Amino acid sequence: MNRPAAGDTGTPIAPWLVAQSAELRRQRGHAWLLHGPSGLGQYELAMSLARSWLCDKPGEQGACGQCGSCHAIEVRTHADLCVLMPETLQIELGWPLHETAQKEIDDKKRKASKEIRVDAMRAAVEFSQRTSARGKGKAVLVYPAERMNAITANALLKTLEEPPGDVRFVLACEAVHQLLPTIRSRCLGHAMTWPQTDAAMAWLNACGVDAGDASVWLRASGGRPDDALALAQSGAAAKLWSELPRMLAKGDSKGLSDLPMPQVVGILQKLCHDLMAVQGGADPRFFEAKDLPDSPAIGVLSEWSVALARTARTAEHPFNAGLMLESLVSQAGTALKNSPKAQAKSRLATAAI
Repeated sequence: MNRPAAGDTGTPIAPWLVAQSAELRRQRGHAWLLHGPSGLGQYELAMSLARSWLCDKPGEQGACGQCGSCHAIEVRTHADLCVLMPETLQIELGWPLHETAQKEIDDKKRKASKEIRVDAMRAAVEFSQRTSARGKGKAVLVYPAERMNAITANALLKTLEEPPGDVRFVLACEAVHQLLPTIRSRCLGHAMTWPQTDAAMAWLNACGVDAGDASVWLRASGGRPDDALALAQSGAAAKLWSELPRMLAKGDSKGLSDLPMPQVVGILQKLCHDLMAVQGGADPRFFEAKDLPDSPAIGVLSEWSVALARTARTAEHPFNAGLMLESLVSQAGTALKNSPKAQAKSRLATAAI
């Protein structure tokens, strides 16, 4: 009996992804667009589809995980699979770069790109026109598809509309609104399924995450299991997440100094979101209500939210990460000290003097 292959990241493939893969394989189509928020397993589902398309002995649950094709994908040498990613992500996940791109980076002529380059897309179009090496067709996987700029996306359009031979495409996306409408219209769309909390918890436990920590990280990620697993494997302490809001209210940046700036901004946006939710009478999403400090006035939170959104635009390229962190923590402290209770305490202290 065939079994689902392990996830490409080395973790057990989630049961809700197995179910989605089976559903997609039952349908016809040469191009799929998998879309949804980050952390729902777009990459793993795309890899599952590509594996099953190219597998020598696919079964009801997809790729067998044992044949020569599955092994070739595992070691990143499959002649009929083309993976298109930003070079930074490609290096991180162990997919080989094109020889020319690798040489340019090795010779320090340029840095690895954070976008999917048009040269890589043109190479993929050329790949799609070749004869299948193993006789099972060819597959092109694009992830995250929103990292194609307009020039790169336009280089794909003609091939996506009229694919040569037996090539199939799977585009995995975490921000579908950023894709060109002409790309979206040429693909069959699939919205990623949100797993139930119990199922996500069971999967995190199977990945080696302690049950108590899994609950904290699943909440911290907004219910997105892949993001929760990444947080659990980052080395951060679950207890620190619970303490973070009150630490920030005191101007303490413990636990944030080693994080990349986009992640720091994201954490602060989550805190701001939860405080705004509480002000509006709703339940917080990312933090426990008991862990939140007194909420500032909605006007203060709105100004903080706008400032964080502005910072997020340049967070990947900070002029000075240390100074940016200091500024962000100071900004958070100022906002959190504007709660009615904090202001009342300040007035009392001033009056006592």
